Parts: sequence; C-alpha cells; structure tokens
Amino acid sequence: MLYHLLYPLHETISVLNVFRYITFRAIYASVTGFLVCFFLGPWVIRKLTEHQIGEFVREDGPPTHIHKAGTPTMGGILIIFAIVISTLLWADLRNFYIWIALMITLSYGLIGFVDDYLMQIKKKSKGLKGCIKFVLQAAIALTISGLLYVRSDFNTAVTIPFFKQINPDLGWGYILFSMLIIVGTSNAVNLTDGLDGLAIGPATVAAATYLVFAYVAGHVKIAQYLHIHYVPGSGELAVFCGAMIGAGMGFLWYNAYPASIFMGNVGSLSLGGALGIVAVIIKQEILLVIVGGIFVIETLSVIFQVGYFKMTKGRRIFRMAPLHHHFELRGWPEPKVIIRFWIIAIILGLLSLSTLKLR
Repeated sequence: MLYHLLYPLHETISVLNVFRYITFRAIYASVTGFLVCFFLGPWVIRKLTEHQIGEFVREDGPPTHIHKAGTPTMGGILIIFAIVISTLLWADLRNFYIWIALMITLSYGLIGFVDDYLMQIKKKSKGLKGCIKFVLQAAIALTISGLLYVRSDFNTAVTIPFFKQINPDLGWGYILFSMLIIVGTSNAVNLTDGLDGLAIGPATVAAATYLVFAYVAGHVKIAQYLHIHYVPGSGELAVFCGAMIGAGMGFLWYNAYPASIFMGNVGSLSLGGALGIVAVIIKQEILLVIVGGIFVIETLSVIFQVGYFKMTKGRRIFRMAPLHHHFELRGWPEPKVIIRFWIIAIILGLLSLSTLKLR
C-alpha cells in the first residue's frame, strides 16, 4: 500500500525512490511486524484472559507443564494480523506470489482457528478430527499448487541442494509434491510448538533464511551467477518473509520463557504453511529439510516413536515424543531445551545459505 502510494511520487520527492528497493521494504516490513505484535500483545493477552481462552495441559504430558494450564493461547491471531498488515503496507500488491502466500497463511490460520475454537470455546479436547484437518489442508494446498502450475512462467523442476545439474522435472506431479511440502511443513511446525518460544524461534530463523533465497531467486543476474532457478517476481516474497521475521520476534517478546501467551494451532499451522509455500515458489523445496531441520527432527521423532511402539507392542525409543519432551524428562530445564534448539536452527540456517555457493 505504501509502495503504491509513495513510490509514484519519487520524481517529485527523490527520497521516496527508496521504495523501489525490495531490501528497504523487507526491513521495514520486519520492523512493522515487530511493532504490531509488541504494542498489541498486552491487549491481546488481556482479551484472551478475559474470555478464559487458556492452554489445556494433557494429563499424560510432562509434569513440569502443569503450571502452564490457563496461559492465554490462540496468540497466532496476533502473528497473522502482524504478517498481513506488514505485507499489505510494504509489498507490491500487484505481485501474484504475495497474494498466494497470504492466501495460504490466512486459510491455514482459519483451520487452526477452528481447531482451537472447538477446544477452547466448545471444550472439545481434541478439536477438529485429524482426518478433517488433513483433508482441508490438502485441498487448500492442491488448489494453490494448481494455480502455480497453470502459470506459464512457473518451473516444475525440483532443486536438489548442493547439486546444480540435478533438477528433475515432475510435470503435473509437481502439484502433489507441492501439496506434500506445504501440508507437511504446516504440521511439522505444529508438532514443534510444545515449549515456550520453541516453535517461533526456528520459524523466524527459517523465514530469515528464505528471505535471502527469495531475494536471490527474484534477481535475474544473481540467480544466473549462483546457478539457481530464476523465478520472476519471487523477490517480492522477501518482503513477506520480512513481515514473518518481525511478527515472530514481536510475538517471541511475550512467548519467551515463561510465556505470557501461546500461539495455538492458529499460529503454528499458518506459519508452517507460509514457510512451505515460500519454499515451493522460490524453488528451494528440498532445502526445507535443512532450513526447517528442527521441525523435521521433531516430526520424525513422533513417527519413529509411534511406529516402534506399535511394532514392539508397547516399547518406546524416546521417553516421550516429540523430541523436546524427551529431553525434558531426562532432566533438562525447559529454557535449556529451547535455547539449544534455537542454536541448532541458526546453524542449520547458515548451512542452508552455504548451498548458494556449494553447488
């Protein structure tokens, strides 16, 4: 919005020429996202408390989590609001990919909202049935993937990290591949959201990593130099990623241990979906395994735990899954688990950036 209002005036007021630069707008989208969360955070927390929308702690969860019961949840509404407002203010709204990213964020956020609503307001402990949730996620992801596929300038080849010559073209199968990336990432972030600030930290790091990739993928000369897919218009997603970074940092201000608010499914599902669609658009889908390595590890820990439990009729690999609960039950203080997972996320982000040259 600001881009469309102010940039046309740059011939009269030369300083407004800065609005043409994606880097400038990405930075201020981040600052805006942070400020929205920072200033609205106390009001949101107060309103959630007034309506008694608090965290439900399962009886079979770690005993150290009992004190979290009643902490305001569904704070993901604040994250989504900050991302949307910041993106609308600073992005070029003529860009197709911006609207695709916002559609995924809002639609997955709506699924998470309904899920949280059923648990919090209707007092249904399990919320939406898992099969219904998956079908809704898959349907939205298929629709969005189809919209990308029919674009004449969209490439259906898959980028393999570290190998510039290996780019298998999936053709129409890319629609299904894209759906799996989006749905899988959304649920992976959801599984990771189990400790104060645990999910929002790696999500913010992942958004920062993809900000760089989005800018590079949208710059024809840099993309050619680095031998990565050039995706016309995808550079504008750097602004969207900037909004995610700012919203993540602003939310973390109140979500840091001991948390004053939790994001709920409305936040985790939307953040995961947003990261997934950005990865698909900028052609760094497989790299998401490294960028979001924390989410992958957490998800695999659940899969292995459940599978091993069924195969051995009651035996476990971990003391509890997802993995962060295993370390809690081993005696690690919650802040230590969180900070160490953040450190790993940062290292994985740096490793991902190195693939720009290691090809």
